[in-house]
Formats: sequence, structure tokens, C-alpha cells
Amino acid sequence: MSELHSNHNQYAAAANVPLIKSPALRFPRPVELPPDVHPMPDSVSAYFVYPFSLENHILTLESSRRKTFTAHTVRREAYIKARLEEKERRKRDALRRIAPGFEPRSIPLVPTRVASTGSPVDESIPSLPPIGAVTQVRTKSVMEDLVDQLAALDSTKS
Repeated sequence: MSELHSNHNQYAAAANVPLIKSPALRFPRPVELPPDVHPMPDSVSAYFVYPFSLENHILTLESSRRKTFTAHTVRREAYIKARLEEKERRKRDALRRIAPGFEPRSIPLVPTRVASTGSPVDESIPSLPPIGAVTQVRTKSVMEDLVDQLAALDSTKS
């Protein structure tokens, strides 16, 4: 309450100042309406009638848009599928250049011995063990291989 009273005292001096009306200020002229202005009707509901003739047009456009969209989707999916198949074909061709007869989806190829009746089998070529048989093959270590190579170099120099 004392705060309100202090604000009142603050503006007390301004309360007695006379206000002077500026000669530049004046009232605006009243607006004159032209004589051919159409007055508003009593009811505007006649202006808000929905034209159902547009509905067929919109439905036709929407159905054609959906058909176009579906056709584009089918064409896009076919294009992507063709690209993937082409990529797979190129990959298979590259693998077949490295390993002829290779087919990634089939079982691995197993070599088979074909016995010819016209020529005898050369006994100097070692035969392969049957599939599934466990063979003991001793592999040289890197150190043994190095020692053998150095020994071969020494024997060729002397």
C-alpha cells in the first residue's frame, strides 16, 4: 500500500501541468461510400454451396496418380532387381574366370578319376587318397625350409 502511495507522490507534480492540443492534430474526414456498393445479404449460406461437380474430377486425378505411382514403383523395383542380378552375374563370371565350373549356390566340385581303357595308368604319378581318408603329411617349418635353401646355395657355390 505504501508503494502505491509513493508512486502517487512521484507523479503529483505532473498532475497540475496543463495539456496543450497540437494544432497539427485533427479528426479524419468521414469515409464516403460509393453509391454502387453491393450491400451484404441477410444470409450468406447461399455463397457456401459445395460444387459436387468437382468431385469426379478429383477422384479421376487421384486414381490416375495412384496408377502412375504403382507403375513407377514396379518399374523401379524391376530396375533394382535387374541391377542386382547383373551384379551377381558379373561376380559369378569373375569367379568362373578364376575357377571354371564354380557355382556359389551348388555343392563344391570333387575331382573324380576317369580310368581310360586305351592307355595304362602311369604308376609314377602318385594317386590321391580316397575322400575322407586321413593322411599324414609332414610340412616343413619355415626354419627347416630356410636351412634347405641355404644348403642349396652353398652346394651351388662350391
